[in-house]
Amino acid sequence: MLMDYFTIDDFDVGEKSVLVRIDINSEVIDGRVMMNERIKEHSRTIKELCEKGAKVVAISHQGRAGGRDFMTLEQHAALLSKFTPVDFVDDIIGPAARLSIENLEAGSALLLDNVRLLAEETLERTPEEHAKSIFVRKLAPLFDIFINDAFSVVHRPHVSVVGFAKVLPSGIGRVMEGELRALERATYKVERPCVYIIGGVKYEDAFSVIEHALNTGKADKILTTGFIANIFLAAKGYFALERYAEAVRRAEYLLKRFPDKIEVPEDVAVEMDGKRRELSVSEAEPPIYDIGTKTIEKYSKIIKDARTIIMKGPAGVYEREEFRAGTKALFEEVAAAEFSLLGGGDTTSAVNAVGLDKNQFSYVSLAGGALLRYLAGRSLPGLDVLARTGKLSDDGL
Repeated sequence: MLMDYFTIDDFDVGEKSVLVRIDINSEVIDGRVMMNERIKEHSRTIKELCEKGAKVVAISHQGRAGGRDFMTLEQHAALLSKFTPVDFVDDIIGPAARLSIENLEAGSALLLDNVRLLAEETLERTPEEHAKSIFVRKLAPLFDIFINDAFSVVHRPHVSVVGFAKVLPSGIGRVMEGELRALERATYKVERPCVYIIGGVKYEDAFSVIEHALNTGKADKILTTGFIANIFLAAKGYFALERYAEAVRRAEYLLKRFPDKIEVPEDVAVEMDGKRRELSVSEAEPPIYDIGTKTIEKYSKIIKDARTIIMKGPAGVYEREEFRAGTKALFEEVAAAEFSLLGGGDTTSAVNAVGLDKNQFSYVSLAGGALLRYLAGRSLPGLDVLARTGKLSDDGL
């Protein structure tokens, strides 16, 4: 619940040094960092803190060590600066970084380099262990407050996510606050009927969300699309998916326990001679690229009657125009709902691909793995460590 965490409003940040964990990990094409929603949204938190007179230092990651998109954050600083001035420091814990932090003026902001350049950043340790790391011991003494604004990384027990919160007064930023507010509305203040639309290709995460939603009674209906629908269709005996036998058995179990709550497609779209062709599920064989017209009509009726909708992942291969119909149709219905929460790795890209504006929905999450873990009822170490343990002192610290 949002009340479990201190927010920026709980701190007097004027003249204070504030360390802010953001997530501006971005797509990289031909060595160029692409602008994305996270950069835009986190810039607002940085700007607000600067306007309140804080000395703001942001930290983030980009890619994984050894990966093609593993690089410095210099371009990211330039992209952030399109919205609010942010200087880049080509260092993290060395003398250059510490001197820049010490000399930072009130109302100004810095971005340190990629935290994953530090080998200890990605070690999976407890917050107490991370608090003793060189990273924390070098930087923490230079700050008054730690703000985690990156809900999208709170599922990772990394130093920059959990270490500083053990040694500094800590709270959540505006992006994190928005995510938690939407999740609170979707999972604790649910208006019925509540419908979950589960698609995409990451079926393991999907199963965890479905099981939690049904076991806790949070979902009145589960509409399956994408690859997870293939698994449930196999569980109903329409075709075989030998490579995913364990997942199929898991689906069979859920169908037996909740036969009236899980919906599967009636027809699907496949590719024949390079074109879209719709078949009944009794005729179709994988690969399946989209849901069919009858399924769209059936699902649309269920969505229209819902008051709360949580949608994870596209309905099909939205990257190809001929298989975009299911995703677009469901998005359009969801946009008209009283409350809608969209999330998952490809969801934002899919919204843009079908020509819709994210502002048509109640909330489009910037998170992937963290959102799914939250919806699955799992612990999130980056959130757990931020939970209030007492009251702030009179001076806001």
